Amino acid sequence: MAQEKAKIADIDRTLYDFRNEENESNTYRLDEGLTPQIVEQISKEKNDPDWMREFRQKSLKIYNEIDVPNWGPSIDGLDIEHIATYVKPKDNKMHADWDDVPEEIKDTFDRLGIPEAERESLAGVGAQYDSELVYHNVQKGVADLGVVYSDLESAMHKEEYSDMIKEHFMKLVPPTDHKFAALHGAVWSGGSFVYVPKGVSVTIPLQSYFRLNAPGAGQFEHTLIIVEEGAYLHFIEGCSAPKYNVANLHAGCVELYVGKNATLRYSTIENWSKNMYNLNTKRAICEEGGKIEWISGSFGSHISYLYPMSILNGDGARSEFTSVTFAGNGQNLDTGCKVVHNAPRTTSYINTRSISKGNGISTFRSAVVVNSNAKGSKSAVSCQSLMLDKESRSDTIPAMDIRTDDADIGHEAKIGRISDEAVFYLMSRGMSEEEAKALIVSGFADNVGKELPLEYAVEMNNLIRVEMVGAMG
Repeated sequence: MAQEKAKIADIDRTLYDFRNEENESNTYRLDEGLTPQIVEQISKEKNDPDWMREFRQKSLKIYNEIDVPNWGPSIDGLDIEHIATYVKPKDNKMHADWDDVPEEIKDTFDRLGIPEAERESLAGVGAQYDSELVYHNVQKGVADLGVVYSDLESAMHKEEYSDMIKEHFMKLVPPTDHKFAALHGAVWSGGSFVYVPKGVSVTIPLQSYFRLNAPGAGQFEHTLIIVEEGAYLHFIEGCSAPKYNVANLHAGCVELYVGKNATLRYSTIENWSKNMYNLNTKRAICEEGGKIEWISGSFGSHISYLYPMSILNGDGARSEFTSVTFAGNGQNLDTGCKVVHNAPRTTSYINTRSISKGNGISTFRSAVVVNSNAKGSKSAVSCQSLMLDKESRSDTIPAMDIRTDDADIGHEAKIGRISDEAVFYLMSRGMSEEEAKALIVSGFADNVGKELPLEYAVEMNNLIRVEMVGAMG
């Protein structure tokens, strides 16, 4: 007799897979590929200052000299000659009133819940569509505190911020860092600039949302945040794209500067489609007593290379990294983080959960470096992986480079499948097998949900909720 077995469905992406059809009447697209002429055209579109125009061309030269990384998942399916590095709506004006945004773009963000989130729980919102910001706004009360929240290009052209941006732009993540950092330096477009003055606490989060609608295109937004001494900020980043049968590329860059005794909380929910190559770079530097908190949920993309890095540069600086990833059928998510302890009494804590199913592959990499001058420092790493079937795979690759005896370092890793005993116990209490497994998976990722604001925890739980369907086998 055939036996009924429980199978686990992929994340329901219905919310994200709608699209607007691209045509000549509503979209401007540069040629595919990467040449000095294309990079120069992006500079003209942006009206770059001379230093940025030169920076782009130098980055392109570096890109052509650096090899593709050969240690992670294969990205052979990504051909930059078939990627459009700049796509924008023909009406690409920046709007501060949501009602002025073009109707089909506004409808996209309405369906993603962005205006509602702004009204109910955010101090400011930026919305990027393909290569350009289409909306940016910040509450007057926040702006009155001296907080700047703007698209990066506009801020770069304002006299009061231009020198600050030039001083910080791609200094934490130089184009020489890796091939796709160089690509970003050449073709970056969009993103956000945030400046929080000394002693100012922004008690309500700011959010940027990035939507890549165009097929066969790349998105290269740059986020630059400077939080001065004693200030506080929670910044939320959301990303999504519809699925196409051609490769898309995301190679954004995030640079975070955390001043003395300041705190920055950076939360990300990424739900890219399964044709996306997500090659993103994020890095923070913390001065004395500063703290960076990373909260990360990665649920999409075909291939991911994503390793946020914290540089603890001042005495007593702290880093906390909390993440969950879900690798389903056709996904290879290579994620993790790096922490460099560069000063005494610095502390770091890494707490991750990864879930894989089908032929999904989840790899966690961590690197903790404690330099000789970082005496009295502490670091703890905890990574747990849950495989939902025999076809999935999970790997943990930790690295620790400790250059002083005066440090307290710990590492814990657990990899396993759903426990039959736990399922049996829950079923003995009246649950079906499907309900029992769903509860175990939800509980496994609960540590990240607790760290997110309520409305984003709900979104995350919707994304990782696995539906059980009966199948004869």
